[in-house]
Amino acid sequence: MSALRRCGAEHILKNVTFRASLKFIKMAFVSVLKKYNRSFWIANTIELFERWAWYGFFMLFANYLTGSADMGGLEFSQEQKGLIMGIGTGILYFLPVITGSIADKYGYKRVLFIAFVVYTSAFILLPHFNTFTGVFVMYLYLALGAALFKPIISATIAKTTNDETASIGFGIFYMMVNIGAFFGPLVTLIYKGQSELIFYISAGIVALNFILLIFYKEPDRVANTDSIWESIGKVFTNIVLVVKDFKFLLFLVIVAGFWTMYNQLFFTLPVFIAQWVDTSAVYNFFHQYLPFFSENYGIAETGQMEAEFITNFDAMFIIIFQIIVSTVVMKWRPLRSMMTGFLVCAIGMALTLATQNVLFTLVAIYVFAIGEMAGSPKITEYIGRIAPADKKALYMGYSFIPVFLGNVFAGIISGNVYGGMSDKNVFVKQEVAEKGIQLADGLTQNEYFTAAAQKMGMTPAELTNLLWDKYNPSQIWMVILVIGLAAVVALFLYDKFVMKGKRQ
Repeated sequence: MSALRRCGAEHILKNVTFRASLKFIKMAFVSVLKKYNRSFWIANTIELFERWAWYGFFMLFANYLTGSADMGGLEFSQEQKGLIMGIGTGILYFLPVITGSIADKYGYKRVLFIAFVVYTSAFILLPHFNTFTGVFVMYLYLALGAALFKPIISATIAKTTNDETASIGFGIFYMMVNIGAFFGPLVTLIYKGQSELIFYISAGIVALNFILLIFYKEPDRVANTDSIWESIGKVFTNIVLVVKDFKFLLFLVIVAGFWTMYNQLFFTLPVFIAQWVDTSAVYNFFHQYLPFFSENYGIAETGQMEAEFITNFDAMFIIIFQIIVSTVVMKWRPLRSMMTGFLVCAIGMALTLATQNVLFTLVAIYVFAIGEMAGSPKITEYIGRIAPADKKALYMGYSFIPVFLGNVFAGIISGNVYGGMSDKNVFVKQEVAEKGIQLADGLTQNEYFTAAAQKMGMTPAELTNLLWDKYNPSQIWMVILVIGLAAVVALFLYDKFVMKGKRQ
Protein backbone atom coordinates (compact mmCIF):
# COMPACT_ATOMS: atom_id res chain seq x y z
CA MET A 1 0.00 0.00 0.00
CA SER A 2 2.85 2.33 0.91
CA ALA A 3 4.51 1.57 -2.42
CA LEU A 4 1.33 2.58 -4.27
CA ARG A 5 1.13 5.78 -2.25
CA ARG A 6 4.78 6.48 -2.97
CA CYS A 7 4.25 5.95 -6.73
CA GLY A 8 1.18 8.18 -6.61
CA ALA A 9 3.09 10.88 -4.77
CA GLU A 10 5.96 10.66 -7.29
CA HIS A 11 3.48 10.93 -10.15
CA ILE A 12 1.86 14.02 -8.60
CA LEU A 13 5.29 15.54 -7.94
CA LYS A 14 6.33 14.99 -11.56
CA ASN A 15 3.14 16.63 -12.82
CA VAL A 16 3.63 19.60 -10.51
CA THR A 17 7.26 19.91 -11.57
CA PHE A 18 6.32 19.67 -15.26
CA ARG A 19 3.61 22.33 -14.90
CA ALA A 20 5.95 24.57 -12.94
CA SER A 21 8.58 24.20 -15.68
CA LEU A 22 6.05 25.12 -18.37
CA LYS A 23 4.90 28.11 -16.33
CA PHE A 24 8.49 29.25 -15.86
CA ILE A 25 9.24 28.95 -19.59
CA LYS A 26 6.04 30.86 -20.41
CA MET A 27 6.81 33.64 -17.91
CA ALA A 28 10.41 33.91 -19.13
CA PHE A 29 9.28 34.13 -22.74
CA VAL A 30 6.55 36.71 -22.09
CA SER A 31 8.84 38.88 -19.95
CA VAL A 32 11.43 38.98 -22.72
CA LEU A 33 8.80 39.60 -25.41
CA LYS A 34 7.76 42.89 -23.80
CA LYS A 35 11.27 44.30 -24.17
CA TYR A 36 11.31 44.56 -27.99
CA ASN A 37 10.62 47.95 -29.60
CA ARG A 38 8.71 48.88 -32.75
CA SER A 39 11.78 48.79 -34.98
CA PHE A 40 12.31 45.16 -34.04
CA TRP A 41 8.78 44.17 -35.09
CA ILE A 42 8.78 46.22 -38.32
CA ALA A 43 12.11 44.66 -39.32
CA ASN A 44 10.74 41.20 -38.66
CA THR A 45 7.64 41.89 -40.77
CA ILE A 46 9.79 43.19 -43.63
CA GLU A 47 11.87 40.03 -43.34
CA LEU A 48 8.70 37.90 -43.49
CA PHE A 49 7.56 39.40 -46.82
CA GLU A 50 11.05 39.34 -48.31
CA ARG A 51 11.44 35.65 -47.44
CA TRP A 52 7.90 34.95 -48.70
CA ALA A 53 8.88 36.39 -52.07
CA TRP A 54 12.27 34.67 -52.10
CA TYR A 55 11.18 31.16 -51.17
CA GLY A 56 8.08 31.45 -53.31
CA PHE A 57 10.37 30.98 -56.28
CA PHE A 58 13.54 29.52 -54.71
CA MET A 59 11.92 26.36 -53.37
CA LEU A 60 10.78 25.67 -56.95
CA PHE A 61 13.98 26.88 -58.58
CA ALA A 62 15.95 23.61 -58.71
CA ASN A 63 13.13 21.75 -60.45
CA TYR A 64 12.41 24.82 -62.62
CA LEU A 65 15.99 24.72 -63.90
CA THR A 66 16.20 20.95 -64.40
CA GLY A 67 12.56 19.93 -64.88
CA SER A 68 10.86 18.71 -68.02
CA ALA A 69 9.85 21.37 -70.56
CA ASP A 70 6.25 20.13 -70.63
CA MET A 71 6.04 21.01 -66.92
CA GLY A 72 7.48 24.50 -67.39
CA GLY A 73 11.10 23.49 -66.71
CA LEU A 74 14.20 24.58 -68.59
CA GLU A 75 15.80 21.10 -68.76
CA PHE A 76 19.25 22.31 -67.70
CA SER A 77 21.69 19.66 -66.51
CA GLN A 78 22.34 19.10 -62.81
CA GLU A 79 25.79 20.62 -63.33
CA GLN A 80 24.28 23.78 -64.84
CA LYS A 81 21.79 23.96 -61.98
CA GLY A 82 24.64 23.60 -59.50
CA LEU A 83 26.56 26.46 -61.11
CA ILE A 84 23.59 28.83 -61.16
CA MET A 85 22.33 28.07 -57.67
CA GLY A 86 25.76 27.54 -56.11
CA ILE A 87 27.74 30.45 -57.54
CA GLY A 88 24.74 32.79 -57.89
CA THR A 89 23.48 32.25 -54.35
CA GLY A 90 27.06 32.21 -53.07
CA ILE A 91 27.69 35.67 -54.52
CA LEU A 92 24.43 36.80 -52.93
CA TYR A 93 25.92 35.94 -49.54
CA PHE A 94 29.37 37.38 -50.28
CA LEU A 95 28.17 40.80 -51.39
CA PRO A 96 26.80 41.76 -47.93
CA VAL A 97 30.43 42.17 -46.88
CA ILE A 98 30.37 45.23 -49.18
CA THR A 99 26.69 46.18 -48.99
CA GLY A 100 26.84 46.26 -45.19
CA SER A 101 29.40 49.05 -45.46
CA ILE A 102 27.25 50.85 -48.05
CA ALA A 103 24.30 50.68 -45.64
CA ASP A 104 26.43 52.10 -42.83
CA LYS A 105 27.36 55.06 -45.05
CA TYR A 106 24.12 55.92 -46.85
CA GLY A 107 21.58 54.76 -44.29
CA TYR A 108 19.59 51.59 -43.82
CA LYS A 109 16.29 53.00 -45.07
CA ARG A 110 17.70 54.41 -48.32
CA VAL A 111 19.54 51.19 -49.20
CA LEU A 112 16.45 49.11 -48.37
CA PHE A 113 14.49 51.16 -50.92
CA ILE A 114 17.10 50.45 -53.61
CA ALA A 115 17.11 46.76 -52.66
CA PHE A 116 13.36 46.48 -53.17
CA VAL A 117 13.57 48.23 -56.55
CA VAL A 118 16.19 45.73 -57.73
CA TYR A 119 14.29 42.82 -56.22
CA THR A 120 10.97 43.68 -57.87
CA SER A 121 12.43 44.34 -61.32
CA ALA A 122 14.54 41.17 -61.20
CA PHE A 123 11.53 38.98 -60.42
CA ILE A 124 9.65 40.51 -63.34
CA LEU A 125 12.52 40.04 -65.81
CA LEU A 126 13.92 36.62 -64.85
CA PRO A 127 11.22 34.34 -66.41
CA HIS A 128 11.78 35.97 -69.81
CA PHE A 129 15.20 34.30 -70.13
CA ASN A 130 15.60 30.59 -70.92
CA THR A 131 19.27 30.18 -71.86
CA PHE A 132 21.91 29.22 -69.32
CA THR A 133 23.76 32.53 -69.69
CA GLY A 134 20.60 34.62 -69.59
CA VAL A 135 19.19 32.92 -66.50
CA PHE A 136 22.58 33.09 -64.77
CA VAL A 137 22.95 36.84 -65.39
CA MET A 138 19.40 37.63 -64.27
CA TYR A 139 19.81 35.49 -61.17
CA LEU A 140 22.94 37.47 -60.29
CA TYR A 141 20.91 40.67 -60.66
CA LEU A 142 18.30 39.24 -58.30
CA ALA A 143 21.09 38.27 -55.92
CA LEU A 144 22.23 41.91 -55.86
CA GLY A 145 18.84 42.97 -54.50
CA ALA A 146 18.99 40.31 -51.79
CA ALA A 147 22.58 41.24 -50.92
CA LEU A 148 21.62 44.89 -50.40
CA PHE A 149 18.80 43.78 -48.12
CA LYS A 150 20.34 41.09 -45.92
CA PRO A 151 22.89 42.85 -43.69
CA ILE A 152 20.49 45.69 -42.90
CA ILE A 153 17.73 43.57 -41.38
CA SER A 154 20.19 41.36 -39.50
CA ALA A 155 21.90 44.48 -38.12
CA THR A 156 18.54 45.96 -37.12
CA ILE A 157 17.69 42.83 -35.13
CA ALA A 158 21.13 42.84 -33.52
CA LYS A 159 20.85 46.55 -32.61
CA THR A 160 17.37 46.14 -31.09
CA THR A 161 18.32 43.17 -28.88
CA ASN A 162 20.80 42.63 -26.04
CA ASP A 163 22.37 39.67 -24.27
CA GLU A 164 19.10 38.96 -22.46
CA THR A 165 16.79 39.24 -25.45
CA ALA A 166 19.05 38.10 -28.30
CA SER A 167 18.32 34.36 -28.15
CA ILE A 168 14.53 34.67 -28.33
CA GLY A 169 14.86 37.74 -30.58
CA PHE A 170 16.82 35.87 -33.22
CA GLY A 171 14.47 32.91 -32.69
CA ILE A 172 11.52 35.17 -33.56
CA PHE A 173 13.48 36.51 -36.52
CA TYR A 174 14.16 32.96 -37.70
CA MET A 175 10.51 32.02 -37.20
CA MET A 176 9.49 34.97 -39.42
CA VAL A 177 11.93 33.72 -42.04
CA ASN A 178 10.22 30.36 -41.99
CA ILE A 179 6.67 31.73 -42.01
CA GLY A 180 7.65 33.39 -45.28
CA ALA A 181 9.46 30.25 -46.42
CA PHE A 182 6.34 28.19 -45.68
CA PHE A 183 3.63 30.34 -47.24
CA GLY A 184 5.67 31.49 -50.25
CA PRO A 185 5.85 28.06 -51.93
CA LEU A 186 2.25 27.23 -50.92
CA VAL A 187 1.08 30.17 -53.02
CA THR A 188 3.37 29.73 -56.02
CA LEU A 189 3.07 25.93 -56.15
CA ILE A 190 -0.56 26.34 -57.17
CA TYR A 191 0.76 27.89 -60.39
CA LYS A 192 3.65 25.50 -60.99
CA GLY A 193 4.21 25.21 -64.73
CA GLN A 194 3.24 28.87 -65.24
CA SER A 195 6.72 30.24 -64.76
CA GLU A 196 6.02 33.91 -65.42
CA LEU A 197 3.17 33.99 -62.90
CA ILE A 198 5.35 32.42 -60.19
CA PHE A 199 7.95 35.17 -60.53
CA TYR A 200 5.31 37.91 -60.79
CA ILE A 201 3.76 36.74 -57.51
CA SER A 202 7.16 37.04 -55.82
CA ALA A 203 7.55 40.52 -57.31
CA GLY A 204 4.19 41.58 -55.87
CA ILE A 205 4.96 40.20 -52.41
CA VAL A 206 8.37 41.86 -52.09
CA ALA A 207 6.86 45.15 -53.33
CA LEU A 208 4.66 45.21 -50.19
CA ASN A 209 7.79 46.20 -48.31
CA PHE A 210 7.68 49.65 -49.94
CA ILE A 211 4.68 50.29 -47.67
CA LEU A 212 6.34 48.91 -44.55
CA LEU A 213 9.41 51.00 -45.28
CA ILE A 214 7.35 54.10 -44.47
CA PHE A 215 7.06 52.89 -40.86
CA TYR A 216 10.63 51.60 -40.54
CA LYS A 217 12.73 53.66 -38.13
CA GLU A 218 16.43 53.28 -38.56
CA PRO A 219 18.23 52.21 -35.35
CA ASP A 220 21.07 54.36 -34.05
CA ARG A 221 24.22 54.10 -36.12
CA VAL A 222 27.50 55.99 -36.40
CA ALA A 223 27.47 58.13 -39.56
CA ASN A 224 30.11 57.13 -42.12
CA THR A 225 31.72 60.22 -43.68
CA ASP A 226 34.06 58.32 -46.01
CA SER A 227 33.57 58.27 -49.78
CA ILE A 228 32.07 55.11 -51.23
CA TRP A 229 35.45 54.00 -52.56
CA GLU A 230 37.08 54.63 -49.20
CA SER A 231 34.31 52.60 -47.59
CA ILE A 232 34.77 49.70 -49.99
CA GLY A 233 38.54 49.92 -49.52
CA LYS A 234 38.06 49.63 -45.78
CA VAL A 235 35.84 46.60 -46.33
CA PHE A 236 38.68 44.75 -48.02
CA THR A 237 41.09 46.00 -45.37
CA ASN A 238 38.75 44.54 -42.79
CA ILE A 239 38.61 41.28 -44.74
CA VAL A 240 42.38 41.07 -44.37
CA LEU A 241 41.98 41.70 -40.64
CA VAL A 242 39.38 38.92 -40.46
CA VAL A 243 41.73 36.54 -42.27
CA LYS A 244 44.42 37.41 -39.73
CA ASP A 245 41.99 36.71 -36.88
CA PHE A 246 42.59 32.97 -36.79
CA LYS A 247 39.82 32.15 -34.32
CA PHE A 248 37.12 33.99 -36.23
CA LEU A 249 38.34 32.75 -39.62
CA LEU A 250 38.39 29.16 -38.38
CA PHE A 251 34.84 29.54 -37.07
CA LEU A 252 33.65 30.84 -40.46
CA VAL A 253 35.25 27.92 -42.32
CA ILE A 254 33.71 25.36 -39.94
CA VAL A 255 30.25 26.88 -40.27
CA ALA A 256 30.64 26.73 -44.08
CA GLY A 257 30.51 22.94 -43.72
CA PHE A 258 27.13 23.23 -42.01
CA TRP A 259 25.75 25.45 -44.78
CA THR A 260 27.03 23.06 -47.45
CA MET A 261 24.96 20.31 -45.87
CA TYR A 262 22.00 22.54 -45.05
CA ASN A 263 21.57 23.94 -48.58
CA GLN A 264 20.83 20.50 -49.96
CA LEU A 265 17.30 21.18 -48.66
CA PHE A 266 16.85 23.53 -51.63
CA PHE A 267 19.49 22.39 -54.11
CA THR A 268 19.10 18.61 -54.00
CA LEU A 269 16.11 17.39 -51.97
CA PRO A 270 13.32 18.76 -54.26
CA VAL A 271 15.00 17.15 -57.27
CA PHE A 272 15.60 13.88 -55.40
CA ILE A 273 11.96 13.68 -54.28
CA ALA A 274 10.66 14.53 -57.76
CA GLN A 275 12.86 11.88 -59.35
CA TRP A 276 12.81 9.04 -56.82
CA VAL A 277 10.38 9.30 -53.90
CA ASP A 278 6.90 7.75 -54.05
CA THR A 279 4.67 10.41 -52.51
CA SER A 280 1.39 8.59 -53.21
CA ALA A 281 0.76 7.89 -49.50
CA VAL A 282 0.62 11.63 -48.79
CA TYR A 283 -1.47 12.25 -51.92
CA ASN A 284 -3.98 9.56 -50.95
CA PHE A 285 -4.29 10.93 -47.41
CA PHE A 286 -5.04 14.45 -48.59
CA HIS A 287 -7.27 13.20 -51.40
CA GLN A 288 -9.42 11.38 -48.84
CA TYR A 289 -9.44 13.86 -45.95
CA LEU A 290 -8.26 17.27 -47.22
CA PRO A 291 -8.78 17.31 -51.00
CA PHE A 292 -7.81 20.99 -51.29
CA PHE A 293 -4.16 20.01 -50.86
CA SER A 294 -4.19 17.08 -53.27
CA GLU A 295 -6.01 19.18 -55.87
CA ASN A 296 -3.63 22.15 -55.62
CA TYR A 297 -0.33 20.51 -54.65
CA GLY A 298 -0.70 17.10 -56.21
CA ILE A 299 -0.53 15.58 -59.69
CA ALA A 300 -3.78 13.75 -60.32
CA GLU A 301 -2.46 11.85 -63.37
CA THR A 302 0.25 10.13 -61.33
CA GLY A 303 -1.25 10.29 -57.84
CA GLN A 304 1.86 12.05 -56.51
CA MET A 305 2.38 15.22 -54.46
CA GLU A 306 4.62 17.99 -55.71
CA ALA A 307 8.18 17.57 -54.38
CA GLU A 308 8.31 21.13 -53.09
CA PHE A 309 5.18 20.56 -51.01
CA ILE A 310 6.96 17.75 -49.17
CA THR A 311 10.12 19.79 -48.72
CA ASN A 312 8.05 22.67 -47.36
CA PHE A 313 7.23 20.66 -44.23
CA ASP A 314 10.60 21.87 -42.90
CA ALA A 315 9.31 25.43 -42.71
CA MET A 316 6.03 24.27 -41.14
CA PHE A 317 7.88 22.41 -38.39
CA ILE A 318 9.97 25.51 -37.65
CA ILE A 319 6.92 27.75 -37.43
CA ILE A 320 5.38 25.39 -34.88
CA PHE A 321 8.43 24.60 -32.78
CA GLN A 322 10.95 27.47 -33.17
CA ILE A 323 9.92 29.46 -30.09
CA ILE A 324 9.90 26.29 -27.97
CA VAL A 325 13.37 25.26 -29.15
CA SER A 326 14.73 28.81 -28.79
CA THR A 327 13.40 28.97 -25.24
CA VAL A 328 14.98 25.61 -24.40
CA VAL A 329 18.41 26.59 -25.74
CA MET A 330 18.14 30.21 -24.52
CA LYS A 331 20.67 29.67 -21.74
CA TRP A 332 22.95 27.38 -23.75
CA ARG A 333 26.28 28.68 -24.95
CA PRO A 334 25.94 29.42 -28.70
CA LEU A 335 28.74 27.00 -29.60
CA ARG A 336 27.11 24.18 -27.63
CA SER A 337 23.76 24.85 -29.28
CA MET A 338 25.41 24.93 -32.70
CA MET A 339 27.17 21.60 -32.15
CA THR A 340 23.92 19.94 -31.11
CA GLY A 341 21.99 21.50 -33.97
CA PHE A 342 24.61 20.65 -36.60
CA LEU A 343 24.67 17.00 -35.50
CA VAL A 344 20.90 16.60 -35.61
CA CYS A 345 20.76 18.48 -38.94
CA ALA A 346 23.39 16.23 -40.49
CA ILE A 347 21.51 13.08 -39.49
CA GLY A 348 18.17 14.45 -40.68
CA MET A 349 19.39 15.73 -44.06
CA ALA A 350 21.27 12.51 -44.79
CA LEU A 351 18.17 10.42 -44.03
CA THR A 352 15.97 12.51 -46.37
CA LEU A 353 18.08 11.18 -49.26
CA ALA A 354 18.16 7.55 -48.13
CA THR A 355 14.77 6.13 -49.16
CA GLN A 356 11.85 6.18 -51.59
CA ASN A 357 9.38 6.09 -48.68
CA VAL A 358 7.79 9.53 -48.29
CA LEU A 359 6.74 8.93 -44.66
CA PHE A 360 10.37 8.21 -43.77
CA THR A 361 11.33 11.37 -45.66
CA LEU A 362 8.88 13.46 -43.63
CA VAL A 363 10.26 12.11 -40.35
CA ALA A 364 13.79 12.88 -41.54
CA ILE A 365 12.75 16.44 -42.46
CA TYR A 366 11.36 16.84 -38.93
CA VAL A 367 14.67 15.66 -37.44
CA PHE A 368 16.51 18.07 -39.72
CA ALA A 369 14.21 20.94 -38.67
CA ILE A 370 14.86 20.37 -34.96
CA GLY A 371 18.60 20.61 -35.55
CA GLU A 372 18.15 23.65 -37.77
CA MET A 373 16.14 25.45 -35.07
CA ALA A 374 18.75 24.74 -32.40
CA GLY A 375 21.83 25.59 -34.44
CA SER A 376 21.17 28.05 -37.24
CA PRO A 377 19.87 31.10 -35.29
CA LYS A 378 22.79 30.77 -32.88
CA ILE A 379 25.28 31.45 -35.68
CA THR A 380 23.92 34.95 -36.21
CA GLU A 381 23.54 35.48 -32.47
CA TYR A 382 27.16 34.43 -31.87
CA ILE A 383 28.56 36.88 -34.41
CA GLY A 384 26.13 39.59 -33.24
CA ARG A 385 27.49 39.23 -29.70
CA ILE A 386 31.11 39.70 -30.66
CA ALA A 387 30.50 42.54 -33.14
CA PRO A 388 31.35 46.14 -32.06
CA ALA A 389 28.20 48.21 -31.48
CA ASP A 390 29.04 50.72 -34.25
CA LYS A 391 29.85 48.06 -36.87
CA LYS A 392 26.91 45.70 -36.58
CA ALA A 393 25.98 45.80 -40.28
CA LEU A 394 29.58 45.23 -41.35
CA TYR A 395 30.11 42.30 -38.99
CA MET A 396 26.76 40.84 -39.96
CA GLY A 397 28.10 41.01 -43.50
CA TYR A 398 30.95 38.77 -42.41
CA SER A 399 28.41 36.35 -40.96
CA PHE A 400 27.38 35.64 -44.55
CA ILE A 401 30.87 34.50 -45.61
CA PRO A 402 30.34 30.88 -44.49
CA VAL A 403 26.94 30.94 -46.19
CA PHE A 404 28.72 32.12 -49.37
CA LEU A 405 31.20 29.24 -49.15
CA GLY A 406 28.42 26.81 -48.20
CA ASN A 407 26.38 27.73 -51.27
CA VAL A 408 29.35 27.35 -53.62
CA PHE A 409 30.20 23.93 -52.17
CA ALA A 410 26.51 22.96 -52.10
CA GLY A 411 26.33 23.78 -55.80
CA ILE A 412 29.14 21.31 -56.45
CA ILE A 413 27.41 18.60 -54.39
CA SER A 414 24.01 19.14 -56.00
CA GLY A 415 25.55 19.57 -59.45
CA ASN A 416 28.52 17.37 -60.32
CA VAL A 417 28.16 14.95 -57.40
CA TYR A 418 24.39 14.49 -57.69
CA GLY A 419 24.65 14.36 -61.48
CA GLY A 420 27.16 11.52 -61.24
CA MET A 421 25.64 9.59 -58.34
CA SER A 422 21.88 10.12 -58.36
CA ASP A 423 20.43 11.81 -61.48
CA LYS A 424 17.58 9.70 -62.89
CA ASN A 425 17.79 11.41 -66.28
CA VAL A 426 21.41 10.28 -66.63
CA PHE A 427 20.61 6.73 -65.52
CA VAL A 428 17.72 6.25 -67.93
CA LYS A 429 19.88 7.40 -70.84
CA GLN A 430 22.56 4.92 -69.78
CA GLU A 431 19.95 2.19 -69.63
CA VAL A 432 18.56 3.08 -73.06
CA ALA A 433 22.07 3.07 -74.57
CA GLU A 434 22.94 -0.22 -72.85
CA LYS A 435 19.85 -1.92 -74.27
CA GLY A 436 20.29 -0.35 -77.73
CA ILE A 437 16.84 1.26 -77.68
CA GLN A 438 16.10 3.90 -80.31
CA LEU A 439 13.93 6.86 -79.27
CA ALA A 440 12.72 9.86 -81.23
CA ASP A 441 14.61 13.14 -81.07
CA GLY A 442 13.16 16.28 -79.49
CA LEU A 443 11.39 14.56 -76.61
CA THR A 444 10.99 16.35 -73.29
CA GLN A 445 12.42 14.63 -70.21
CA ASN A 446 9.04 13.21 -69.21
CA GLU A 447 8.28 12.05 -72.75
CA TYR A 448 11.71 10.42 -73.01
CA PHE A 449 11.29 8.56 -69.72
CA THR A 450 7.77 7.38 -70.61
CA ALA A 451 8.90 6.24 -74.06
CA ALA A 452 11.87 4.39 -72.57
CA ALA A 453 9.60 2.62 -70.07
CA GLN A 454 7.24 1.56 -72.86
CA LYS A 455 10.12 0.17 -74.94
CA MET A 456 11.20 -1.88 -71.93
CA GLY A 457 7.67 -3.12 -71.26
CA MET A 458 7.35 -1.26 -67.97
CA THR A 459 5.39 1.53 -66.37
CA PRO A 460 7.34 4.69 -65.45
CA ALA A 461 7.10 3.68 -61.76
CA GLU A 462 8.54 0.23 -62.51
CA LEU A 463 11.41 1.75 -64.49
CA THR A 464 12.11 4.15 -61.61
CA ASN A 465 12.35 1.20 -59.21
CA LEU A 466 14.64 -0.69 -61.60
CA LEU A 467 16.99 2.29 -61.81
CA TRP A 468 16.87 2.72 -58.02
CA ASP A 469 17.91 -0.88 -57.43
CA LYS A 470 20.54 -0.93 -60.17
CA TYR A 471 22.26 2.45 -59.72
CA ASN A 472 21.71 3.03 -55.97
CA PRO A 473 21.12 6.82 -56.14
CA SER A 474 20.51 7.00 -52.38
CA GLN A 475 24.23 6.57 -51.73
CA ILE A 476 24.53 10.36 -51.86
CA TRP A 477 23.21 10.38 -48.27
CA MET A 478 26.65 9.25 -47.12
CA VAL A 479 28.29 12.28 -48.74
CA ILE A 480 25.91 14.64 -46.93
CA LEU A 481 26.39 12.88 -43.58
CA VAL A 482 30.19 13.01 -43.80
CA ILE A 483 30.09 16.76 -44.52
CA GLY A 484 27.77 17.39 -41.59
CA LEU A 485 29.71 15.23 -39.13
CA ALA A 486 32.97 16.89 -40.17
CA ALA A 487 31.46 20.28 -39.25
CA VAL A 488 30.30 18.94 -35.86
CA VAL A 489 33.68 17.42 -34.99
CA ALA A 490 35.52 20.55 -36.12
CA LEU A 491 33.25 22.78 -34.02
CA PHE A 492 33.78 20.52 -30.98
CA LEU A 493 37.56 20.78 -31.37
CA TYR A 494 37.26 24.53 -31.93
CA ASP A 495 35.28 24.93 -28.71
CA LYS A 496 37.60 22.68 -26.69
CA PHE A 497 41.04 23.76 -27.89
CA VAL A 498 40.59 27.20 -29.47
CA MET A 499 37.87 28.80 -27.36
CA LYS A 500 38.60 26.51 -24.37
CA GLY A 501 34.93 26.35 -23.40
CA LYS A 502 34.52 30.13 -22.93
CA ARG A 503 31.00 31.51 -22.52
CA GLN A 504 30.86 32.87 -26.06
